[in-house]
Formats: sequence, C-alpha cells, structure tokens
Amino acid sequence: MNNSVQVSATIPDWSREMPERGEWQPGRELMRSLRGYQRARTHGWFSSLFISRLWVLAHRFWSAVAGTDIPINTEIGGGLAMPHPNGIVIHADAKIGPNCLLFQQVTLGGNEHGAPTLIGHVDVGAGAKILGKVTIGAHAKIGANSVVLTDIPEGATAVGIPAKIILPKGDQKREKSEG
Repeated sequence: MNNSVQVSATIPDWSREMPERGEWQPGRELMRSLRGYQRARTHGWFSSLFISRLWVLAHRFWSAVAGTDIPINTEIGGGLAMPHPNGIVIHADAKIGPNCLLFQQVTLGGNEHGAPTLIGHVDVGAGAKILGKVTIGAHAKIGANSVVLTDIPEGATAVGIPAKIILPKGDQKREKSEG
C-alpha cells in the first residue's frame, strides 16, 4: 500500500505558506508579505496605495530576517515552501509554479537570455543553482549543490556540476537491456 500523497503541480496548497500561530517561521512570513503586497496592488482602491506601502515594509523586514533576496513582484505560484529561507536568491524575472520547495542557499539566477521557470511541484535541494533561461518540469527534483544550466524534463532528478539527469534504477536496467 502506498501512503505517499502526490502533491499537485497545478493546484496550489495554500497551507504550505500560512504561518502557524506562535511559531517562528520567517519564510512563511515573507511569503505572507509578498502575497499581501501583490493583493493590495491588484485592487484599485485609494487605500491600497497606503496598504501596499505597509506590505513593502513588512517584506523588507522579513527579507532581512530571513536573509533572502526575493523581489516583491516575482511571479510565484501558491504553496511555495521555504523551510530554511536563509540565502535564497530569486531573479525578478523567474517564474515559480505552485507547490515548489526551495531549501537554503538556492539561487534562481538570470542571464542575458532570461531567467528560470519552475513549472510546479519542483523540489530544489540546498545550495542548488538554476541559471539562465531554463525550464524545470513538473515534479522534478534538483539535488543539493547542483548547477542546472539546461532544461530538466518532468519527473526527472538532476544532480551534479553541471547537473546531469539521473534515471531511477528500473529505467537504468531497461536502458542497458535495450542497448
């Protein structure tokens, strides 16, 4: 019997972002300030200008506390989890799909060609760097300290410097018998 729950790559799980009452969770507080700012900017009310400025202050505070560099207008799907947000750097043009997981020291960096896109439910290990205009497919996993310079297909695992796609053991056996 399989007890693992499949996380959706398209439907956000907002509970992954909600700060728990009485808990010290700078990553979740940072996401709350990002969402509050973006929500305030979408309303055309006169008061939204004042409220958005308060969210900017909250964002700056939680960015400093968490030690992150996430621009306030970054396109982030719901359910982003950052259990240890220290050192996370995200390029302003990067796109992050729903239910992704970023550990500490992750960089989503752009270059002259563009910035990375994480489709949905992508798990990125500590210290990984995803650089340039690359697309990481849904349900992919990026190993700790990997440097990703090329697209990663859906469901794949990438490790190393530069990152190489590794296949599950069953696929490796099938690949050898075919060749």
